[in-house]
Amino acid sequence: MLLRDARLLSSDVDRVGDLRVVDGRIGAVGDLTPRSDERCLGLDGRTLMPGLVDAHVHFSLSAETTIESVVNMSDAELALAESRNARKTLEAGVTGVRAMGAAGVDLHLKRAVERGDVPGPRMVANGRSITVTGGHGHHLGREIDGPVDARKAVREQVKRGADFIKFMTTGGVTTPGTDPDTVALTDDELDALVDETHRHGLHAATHVHGAEGAKAAALAGVDTIEHGTFLDEEAIELMLSEEVTLVPTLSAPYYIVRNVEWATPDTARKTEHIYERHIDSFARAVEAGVTIAGGTDAGTPFNDHGANAAEVTFMIEHGLSPRAAIEAMTETAARTVGLDDCGTLDEGAHADLLVIQGDPLEDSTRLNAPEAVLFGGELASGYLPTEE
Repeated sequence: MLLRDARLLSSDVDRVGDLRVVDGRIGAVGDLTPRSDERCLGLDGRTLMPGLVDAHVHFSLSAETTIESVVNMSDAELALAESRNARKTLEAGVTGVRAMGAAGVDLHLKRAVERGDVPGPRMVANGRSITVTGGHGHHLGREIDGPVDARKAVREQVKRGADFIKFMTTGGVTTPGTDPDTVALTDDELDALVDETHRHGLHAATHVHGAEGAKAAALAGVDTIEHGTFLDEEAIELMLSEEVTLVPTLSAPYYIVRNVEWATPDTARKTEHIYERHIDSFARAVEAGVTIAGGTDAGTPFNDHGANAAEVTFMIEHGLSPRAAIEAMTETAARTVGLDDCGTLDEGAHADLLVIQGDPLEDSTRLNAPEAVLFGGELASGYLPTEE
């Protein structure tokens, strides 16, 4: 298939041209001559860009007011919910995700998507997130006490097929009784978690709100910090020197603040405390040059799957240029989470593509409703022009 006369847009391409799809991948990009047996579709200047990659989603959560709604669901019920959320995500133009774990169902969903049994984006997934006893996310996580138990927990997730390891360095907003600004893990536990993760060739992602947690995680060698809500200058400098990527998830507090009257009292109190500080933390990290990978925390309270593209707009509003924000949620996110051949228009990359009416660099909200979503060269949602 040849997509003709498109405005080709990626991190390193911005030109009018053509793109050829061969066996689900990008075969060529440029000024191309149609082949005699080739299906040709004229895009008439529409933007053709890589599908979005969301580096932080929770398919097991469906924007419920509280995680308590999910705790007593069976694996079968969770699998159905995850399948629904994966389909909504793909149809909205997110063709790759890092699924952040709950009860181990993500790994089964990933395999089902790869087999073509259910529609969904390309995934990297972990099993259960690791937390201290009673810590953030303990409802669906793997609780640990001490560095030996930490190593065992990592090995358990690896045994089940985890693509990466996630753990909770600080308390969280949605878990009652935990403090987002307080470090939960000891230095010995952090060192054990990161070392064991890297020994298995996986990347280590950690939930962090407070600055002290960010510093401890960076010094332990973590690869990505999720949220980074209260970063101070020392934490930012450590992230730079240790080459730690920030996944800011600006969407998560945004939606709680705007629905605060329906949030639980504990969640509302914590979110109102952190919201402006989160924005300031992100802006200072951007100014300092910290690498940013786009992620939404989709599934958390009022944060619907399928609304992921709004994160691009939030990143633009709070410090990134439009081009940098789109790059953060395409190529950078894909590279950060290990989704090879995604997020670019390079020859050989997966033909996971968005057709956008208009210029998303001028109006990022156009990403919210792509005209068409192609996944492996096949139409996943929307419509394409008729053949030439």
